[in-house]
Amino acid sequence: MRHQKHDLLAPMPGTARQIHSFHFGPQPANGKIYIQASLHADEMPGMLVAWHLKQRLAELEAAGRLRSEIVLVPIANPVGLEQVLMDVPLGRYELESGQNFNRWFVDLSEEVGNAIEGKLGDDPQQNQQLIRSSLRDALARQSAGTQLQSQRLTLQRLACDADMVLDLHCDFEAVAHLYTTPEAWPQVEPLARYIGAEASLLATDSGGQSFDECFTLLWWQLKERFGEHFDIPPGSFSVTVELRGQGDVNHPLASLDCQALIDYLIHFGAIAGEPAPLPELPYPATPLAGVEPVATPVGGLLVFTALPGQYLEAGQLIAEIIDPVNDHVTPVHCSAAGLMYARSLRRMATAGMVIAHVAGTEAYRSGYLLSP
Repeated sequence: MRHQKHDLLAPMPGTARQIHSFHFGPQPANGKIYIQASLHADEMPGMLVAWHLKQRLAELEAAGRLRSEIVLVPIANPVGLEQVLMDVPLGRYELESGQNFNRWFVDLSEEVGNAIEGKLGDDPQQNQQLIRSSLRDALARQSAGTQLQSQRLTLQRLACDADMVLDLHCDFEAVAHLYTTPEAWPQVEPLARYIGAEASLLATDSGGQSFDECFTLLWWQLKERFGEHFDIPPGSFSVTVELRGQGDVNHPLASLDCQALIDYLIHFGAIAGEPAPLPELPYPATPLAGVEPVATPVGGLLVFTALPGQYLEAGQLIAEIIDPVNDHVTPVHCSAAGLMYARSLRRMATAGMVIAHVAGTEAYRSGYLLSP
């Protein structure tokens, strides 16, 4: 194992932070896997899974079973991790800018496309290496003006040349689910099976330039630009893995999730070994554009009548909003059938608040598809 420290731009003297990356596997290696946890710094299940994974990877490395380099970043957001106000962690948005920590990673598809134009050839592997080299160079030329930009650039530089990027998150109260692209789904489906994903949500571009999509979108856009004349192989695929809810931080679950990731990496070929049998897929993949963000029209006491992981029929009751002053009870229903994979932790709703997400099968939304 090789432990590397990456200094972030300090916003003022005496406040320096670092990102720590742990590198496993042979050198040179057959490919690269990148795994990070808790980019939203109030989402802890992934951090515990990463801790378990670090122990297992060290054992597998000592046994000579690692074929690929595996880079592990257990704390992807030291900036947000320190944002605690009156005993409440505020790790989703940077307090200074108000920006979501998992949005607006730098888009370099046009710059890389301009750099490789006229250099692509008939060999798809050489084209892949050319794109990766150009992307590394483009990221190296980027400069950060803020600590947040510095953090984003550090993470992108660590992951930009990986064959696979796994970003470990969680929701508020949720079952295991994941986000990836339709193009990557054939490679990701075994992970969905191993991890027990009860919803797998697919979109090529969900908006917001999130961490996972800053890689997949670049390769997709380059294929759109040059693919008619040159063979551009998929250079990277990314998955946001949602490890249930914020309160699901315990060793039994983390151990199961760690083993699921190990099983997937064996299946993928990054770790030597006999792949474990593939479990059944709990729920088929559906378009992210088919997800209904169920909102309440009024504020009041939020009382759920449906659980995460429950399949709902169209028009089924999800919750009641109770006004304890005038005794008015407002029912909240889903519009279309689907699996409710996540719901709010809060129990006092405000008017217009999204209280749950239901994965339907028919795409009906467009544009920005993510939560704020």
